[in-house]
Amino acid sequence: MSKRDELIGKYADEIRSKIGEAPDMDLLRKVTIGCGPSIYNRDSSTVSTTSKEEMATVKNNFLIKKLGLSDGPKLDEAISTVAEKYGKSNTNKYRAVFYYLLTKHFGKASVYG
Repeated sequence: MSKRDELIGKYADEIRSKIGEAPDMDLLRKVTIGCGPSIYNRDSSTVSTTSKEEMATVKNNFLIKKLGLSDGPKLDEAISTVAEKYGKSNTNKYRAVFYYLLTKHFGKASVYG
């Protein structure tokens, strides 16, 4: 099993245990691949929802550029909603899982073909 496949399994377990949902494995795989090499780096593989700079990066680079959404308060609300859903006290929020949840929140799975 490749390192990426191991991580995808770990992310699926995270969705089951922290979110309480059965993951869409096809979408999770595509979102994880879309994260590129960041998933292999300890620092970049997670998102810090307490960092305004990090959340601005998620908003600009993922929601606006990748998902093609228009800037506005609904993006900040979605980030807050997903952070709450993932667990505010959970300090290790995996980037791939966070992006997966945002993709599902906006119904933008079509971006990943």
